[in-house]
Amino acid sequence: MNSKWFRRYTTTAGNGPRLVCFPHAGGSATAYTHLARTLPADLDVVAVQYPGRQDRYREESFTSLPLLVEAVAEELAREIAADSGRPYALFGHSMGSLVAYETARLLAERGLPGPQRLFLSGRGGPTAHPHAPYHHFDDAQVLAEVRRLGGTDQSMLDNPDVLEMVLPALRADYRALGTYSWSGGEPLATPVTALIGDNDPMVTVPEAGTWREHTSGAFDLKVFPGGHFYLFDQVGEVAAAVTEGLLAGSVAS
Repeated sequence: MNSKWFRRYTTTAGNGPRLVCFPHAGGSATAYTHLARTLPADLDVVAVQYPGRQDRYREESFTSLPLLVEAVAEELAREIAADSGRPYALFGHSMGSLVAYETARLLAERGLPGPQRLFLSGRGGPTAHPHAPYHHFDDAQVLAEVRRLGGTDQSMLDNPDVLEMVLPALRADYRALGTYSWSGGEPLATPVTALIGDNDPMVTVPEAGTWREHTSGAFDLKVFPGGHFYLFDQVGEVAAAVTEGLLAGSVAS
């Protein structure tokens, strides 16, 4: 995958299914480095690099989730066409869950081959959450929300130089979340695995279960110990859940 949108953090690309991972708000592709290196070597694990961060720092971040989805879907469609026949799955965490879900919907609308499975983590379905006014948040409110959710990179919030670099992407992502609204539509046929920490301050286990309403295929709910960023502490267990889901899809097909 030569697109500037995708990063691979393993030394080789496996010949098995491709797993495309979508980061959380303010996050970058490197959030999936550990997971990529924990999953079986026969998988080809790639992570999406949104504009406005790391090596794409000088590019303008998207402030509209539909426009971000449009751009990602266009790039992914090229990769699907270039590597026809290879099954793929999508994994998204938090905001990334919405991006992955809406990307799958857009690909389906365009008649393109759909993912083997969707792994949607750290968020409920698009109708499960009250419409939060994130687009009206000032910098202090955005940072307070990031601190509330926790994660592995809290130290960056105390470093003025790092903060100056990450704030534009955070602002853009929170604006995209705040202005997002589900447009309705039929459930996807794609099987879904929802994943959630049992102590997530942003989403409850029942809310995570509402992804069931958005697929006519198989559905599974995986609950892990931890908060919003449980997956960084439970990477082995998450890798096992992803592997199980992909194997189930292979058997079904």
